[in-house]
Amino acid sequence: MAQAGVFGRLFGGIPPLVEGRIMKIRNSLKSAKVRDKDCRVVRRRGKVYVINKKNPRMKARQG
Repeated sequence: MAQAGVFGRLFGGIPPLVEGRIMKIRNSLKSAKVRDKDCRVVRRRGKVYVINKKNPRMKARQG
């Protein structure tokens, strides 16, 4: 995490994505998809996401 150190020295803090992750990054989305019946698999800008509009906490991205 040399980049986080450089970011901290330059901008006086930790990078926004390290501070609080918005969604989980997984190699396989099958386990994320079956966690809840309202989860949907969508494809946006060439990436595959699992979204859940009723429980927005259950988000994941493949990559």
